[in-house]
Amino acid sequence: MTIAPWDLLTSDIMRYPLIIAVLIGLTAPIVGTYLVQKNLSLLGDGLGHVALTGVAVGWLVGAWISASPQDLLAIPGALVASVIGAVVIEIVREVGHTSRDVALAILFYGGIAGGVVIIQLAGGGSQSLVGYLFGSLATVTATDLVIAVVLAVIVMVIGIGLSRVLYTVTGDEEFARASGLPVRAMNILIAVIAALTVTLAMRIVGALMVSALMIVPVAAAQSVVVGFTRTMRTAMAIAVVCALGGLVLTAYVDLPPGGVIVLLTIACYAVSLILRPIVQRLRARRTEAESRSGVSEPMPADR
Repeated sequence: MTIAPWDLLTSDIMRYPLIIAVLIGLTAPIVGTYLVQKNLSLLGDGLGHVALTGVAVGWLVGAWISASPQDLLAIPGALVASVIGAVVIEIVREVGHTSRDVALAILFYGGIAGGVVIIQLAGGGSQSLVGYLFGSLATVTATDLVIAVVLAVIVMVIGIGLSRVLYTVTGDEEFARASGLPVRAMNILIAVIAALTVTLAMRIVGALMVSALMIVPVAAAQSVVVGFTRTMRTAMAIAVVCALGGLVLTAYVDLPPGGVIVLLTIACYAVSLILRPIVQRLRARRTEAESRSGVSEPMPADR
């Protein structure tokens, strides 16, 4: 039986994931733009692993209180664990003078190890984590949608509303400190909204691949546009198209949604690399034409 594209909106399995996919596409590149600017592209991976420990703790608590279904508290557990992990990694990095690579490695190994051990204590097995690792449409519920909407609103309000301050902090911490900006608080805030985005995307994309949706669209956008704001907006457009396209494709072909979405973003990045020299040539010609006519090009920060 062939499914018409418009029938996906009324499908019990696809309706909620499609809405969440749009929210992921809008929020992930917002966070990713700051992470790329701050050279913390792997933070999302580390937080994804920590979120798995939260999922397992949620399962364990659900088993203790006889929750139905048993994974009722998995997403709230992932949210709490990833936020705590985000705060801890910034504190360890700054106060403990630990390098970013070491701090992220601790998150990677500790998160996945904690998840596997605790899920076993909860009476489950490693298979119980597969849906959270790689994404699963069948497990998305109305409660997940409500949580996703709340988290997306928080991320967009912070990421867009404080964009000038966050841009300054991620671009040059020393200048930000000299300007009197709360650098530590802003660094923690960026890590926290990254944690919220990981939790938001876990059901659809999966904890192991959510970081790709944060970073790859931003990398693709940087290849074809100039300026912080333009990069963020272009990355958001790319991510929304890839997230929706990946979900629609999985409705017709039995493939894991997270993997398809990530592969589409990588394909967009490959296309952007092909287009990059063409765009640079066109930009150079425009700059030359404007200089001849006495019109200067806007500043790259695009503010």
